Formats: sequence, structure tokens, C-alpha cells
Amino acid sequence: MLKRLILAGFALAAAGAAANAEDFSKYSEDALRAMLAEEADVEKKVLVPMRDGVGLSTDIYRPKGAEGPLPTVFWRTPYNYNELSGGRLRFAAESVNRGYAFVVQNERGRYFSEGEFEILGYPRTDGYDALDWIEDQDWSNGKVGTLGCSSSAEWQLALAAQDHPAHAAMVPMASGAGIGRVGEFQEQGNWYTGGVPRSLFFVWLYNVDNPLRAQLPSGLDPATRARIGEYNDLAASKPEVDWKTRISHLPVSDMLSGLGEPPATFDAFIQRKPDDQDWFEGGLYHDNEDWGVPALWFNSWYDVSIGPNMALFNHVRENASDAEARENQYAVIAPTPHCQFFDLGPDTVVGARNVGDTSFDTTEEIFAWFGKWLKGDETAFAADTPHVRYYTMGLNKWQSAEVWPPQEAEPVRLYLQSDEGANSLYGDGTLMREAPAGDGSDSFIYDPMIPVLTIGGGDCCNGGIVTPGAFDQRPVEAREDVLVYTSEPLTEPMQVTGFVDAVLAVSSDAPDTDFAVKLVDVAPDGTAWIIDDTIMRARYREGYDTEVMMQDGEVYTLDLTPMTTSVEFQPGHRIRVEVTSSNFPKFVRNLNTGGENYNESEGVRAANTVHHGAEHASWIELPVVQ
Repeated sequence: MLKRLILAGFALAAAGAAANAEDFSKYSEDALRAMLAEEADVEKKVLVPMRDGVGLSTDIYRPKGAEGPLPTVFWRTPYNYNELSGGRLRFAAESVNRGYAFVVQNERGRYFSEGEFEILGYPRTDGYDALDWIEDQDWSNGKVGTLGCSSSAEWQLALAAQDHPAHAAMVPMASGAGIGRVGEFQEQGNWYTGGVPRSLFFVWLYNVDNPLRAQLPSGLDPATRARIGEYNDLAASKPEVDWKTRISHLPVSDMLSGLGEPPATFDAFIQRKPDDQDWFEGGLYHDNEDWGVPALWFNSWYDVSIGPNMALFNHVRENASDAEARENQYAVIAPTPHCQFFDLGPDTVVGARNVGDTSFDTTEEIFAWFGKWLKGDETAFAADTPHVRYYTMGLNKWQSAEVWPPQEAEPVRLYLQSDEGANSLYGDGTLMREAPAGDGSDSFIYDPMIPVLTIGGGDCCNGGIVTPGAFDQRPVEAREDVLVYTSEPLTEPMQVTGFVDAVLAVSSDAPDTDFAVKLVDVAPDGTAWIIDDTIMRARYREGYDTEVMMQDGEVYTLDLTPMTTSVEFQPGHRIRVEVTSSNFPKFVRNLNTGGENYNESEGVRAANTVHHGAEHASWIELPVVQ
């Protein structure tokens, strides 16, 4: 009975009727595959030609009996889709059910696609050529919507700069690793934060970058290629790695080669500086490019790069030369980790914190968006939809605004201060609205061989070395090398929504070191929930295009990459800021030598100081919605 009901929905769509949308999330993957096999015309392992002759393996799903050209939902991925599963399977079924063609394609150098792999899959050429091919098909109405999360979203950004005439709309979800430089953020695809390398791509590249991959011989006919795909998915099975142990290996440059991996992407990237010209030659989107596509963005507070995502959203709205593209950028920001936009609902737990009822119908929102831009239904996506919809933690509700941050947000500066010392949770570090008078400072010893460990926060895709989300920070706050500054309990709610700036006056006896900052919500029972964090390598304080070492005894100002969030600190809660010099394994340790770090095996201890006097103040600035 269940299958007959679902198939009926397919039949209605295929006949061009206005079928009511099904909730495909409640059906098993086997049922969805059976439906597609019976109710969709399917072509598998089609080699779509690129301009250099390389063919990209592509599967096409179209409703049987559909009359007239179809709009297309396009999902491009470096991952194995030989047997559709997860989101790709559900969206193939959803698309066919709603009268769309669904096209899924492997990037070059992955599985059944030809060529050599490169991160983001040549979006400026391969992406453009794929749209050319879709547009030219007899079954296409010439309108394509790109869709996907993480790697299937990141490539869309550089493609949007090409403004292909068939690229009618896009839905980039958790797309930060596709951003090179935008405004204050120069993360080069999440490789850096504040000039400090992140560890997540070390694990990701081990699993994805496979220069020894098996490939089919060229010249096979389509039927043979499809037949091979029925019993061989060309998926490499690499040896398991205990990443929680391996991530501590030094030098970092041997992280993968020491596992027996041949030279590949990691070996090139680990040597690049944040401003290396090679970052500007690949598939990353940079803020010197135009933008030509309406976009519905999905981001989340505990993802790896919420800041660049929201900065790019603003950049497009302010700078795209195409008025239609400028005016049609919409963002939805959930309180979840990476790509968990389909898990929203009652009693959502993020990390260890219950953030309430986050219910949001992501699927319906996506197809309303595509209905407007791919089918020409102006009523599908409501004209009065707010440009920004965001979930405020603490308040635990969805809110909306027309701009980001909300126009009502006003900066409130809190200064770091202490009398006897802010070392650890048991010090007397405070956050005060009044600027400090006199002189003050807090010092600690940073030993890179005994780093402060990461507990939660925004992260992803890291082999289990960090679990993202809201977790209690008191275990690290108990350390003497963590400075802790805490406000008095609030007497009324304080809603913080937008970019959170942190500025530190620092000194060190090391030529180079890192300073890490964390924003924390302290509950009345003492639980210290992480909200967001940031970090900066001191040598880049004057810009990523130059490196300037520190001199012992000199005080320097660090303007760290902003944190980004929406949280309401409730009455009785306290606002806390942590400052230290490591956040490992989320970020690679600075060995304090002033050297290259990536090729060094020994670190030295650094005596680091945060100043908070009248002459050298340190502070955090919160965007407070009055």
C-alpha cells in the first residue's frame, strides 16, 4: 500500500498534474530506489564531454511520460553515487515527483569520471561545460538549479561568478570551503583561520584524494560502462587510521606521506601561505569576482566557516553587478553542525545542549525556490520572505531580518580585566563595560607539546578528532594557560546577533605564536557552553601578504577574524571570554620558533601576555540587538 501511494505521486507528476508533495524522509532507501527504477527514465554513466575531451560520469533521472521540456536539479559531487543514497537519493525522488529532471555527476578524477582530481572540480570550466550540456538536451527547458551540501555546494560559488545563462538558481548549503577570500576572511577554502591551518582537510584529503585510483579503459560504450557500475563502484578502500592519535604527528608535512600516501594535494597545500597566488588560480571564489545567480543559502552556527559564509552573502547583496542577483539572495541559518539542515525539529540537541524546537521544512523551502526560478511560478516562493532567517540560541526561536547583522544590532564593547590574574576558571578575570584605567596584564606559558584541547565548537569532516557543537568548556578553563574573563550575572536578556569582534593587546618572548579566543555562555549552574571561537597567528597581524615577527617586550595589537552567531544570554547567565594560544586538534599548533611550522618536529615554550590597561586595552565587541 505504501509503495502504491508513493508511485501514485510519481505518476501524477509524470502526467503533469499538480501532485501534492510527499514526505520522502519517512520512506526507506530501498523503497525510493524501487520507485525510481519503476517511475523514472534513467540513464547511467553517461560521459558528458568537457572542452578538453575529458568525460564526466553523469546519471539522469526524468519522470516517465513527462510532456514538454523539464527544469533540471543538478547535484555535482566528488563522492560515490554509484548507488544513490542519503540526500542524493531523496532529492532524486523528490525532483522526479515534482516534475524535474535530476542530474547527478561526479567531478573529474572521481569514480567513473575521467581525468585528474582537483578540489572543487574545475567549476569555472567543467561546471560551465556541464551546464552547456544540460541546456542542449532535448528534455531540458534550459533552466538549471544547482543543489547540494558541503562539497556539492562549494563548487557552486565559482560557477556563480561565470553567470552561465542556464544557471537560473542555486542552493549552496554549508559552502564555506568554496570561499577563498571575502572581506576580513581569508580562509582559502577552510585551510586557514587567522593564518592558522585547520586540521580537518588533512583527514578529508586522505579519504578523497586518491592519485592511485582505478579507472575504466577509455572507449567503452555507454551500456558497458553502466553494466560495470552495477557490480563495481571503483571505490578505493584505504587502511583505517586512528586520527585522534595520528593528528599529533610532527612534522605536519609528513602527516599523510608517513601513512604511505604518494605526493598529492596535501603536500602542495601544506606549504602554501595564506596569500599564496596558487590559492587564486583554482576553484575557490574570491571577492574580486562578480556574481550572477539568485541563491538560497543554508548555513549553521556550529559549522566550520559560518563567518565567511555570511560575509559572502553580504558581499553578493552589495556588489553583484546584476540587480536581479543582488536582490535575490536569501539566507537560512540553523543552530546545528555541518549539513544537518534536514534534522531540524523538536528538542534539537547540538553537541550536549538542547536548543529547543528548531523545526524548519528545508525540502519544501528548496522546491519553493526552484519553483520560482526553474518553473517560472512567481507564487511558489513568497515575495515577502525575509532575506535572513536565523535561529537564536538561548531564546530558542527562529527570527528574521532584512540585512545581516540585523539593523537593530548595536555594538557593545566589553573590556578584559583582572586584579590578581585571570589564569584559569579560578582566577578573577572579568568583563567590564568601563574602559580600564592604569596598567594591567595576564601572562601564561604556552607549551605546544601540551596544547589546550578542542572541546566542540564549529567543525566538520575530521575523522572524529573533534565533535562539533555546544559542549561544556570547564575542563579546559581549569588550565593555568587559559585566561578566563567572566561578566557579572545578567539581570535582563542580552541578544547577540552578528559578527563578534575580538581585539587583543599582546606580547611574547617568542618570535611568533598564536592567540585563540572563545565566546562562552555560562549557565547559572556553571555549565560553560561554547558559542564560537577564533584564532590568529601573530606574524600575520599586519596582513596575510606579509610576515612580521614579534620582538620580546613589545606590545602588539591583534584584530582577530570575527566570530559569528546569534545567541541570547538569559538573565542569570554570564558572558565569558577565554584567551589562550592553542585550540588543538582543531587548529595546527604554533611551535613558537618563528619557522615554517609545517616542516618542524620540535616546539619551544612561549611566555605570552594579554594586556588590558588604559594604554593597551583588550576587548570583545558584541552586536547587541536592543
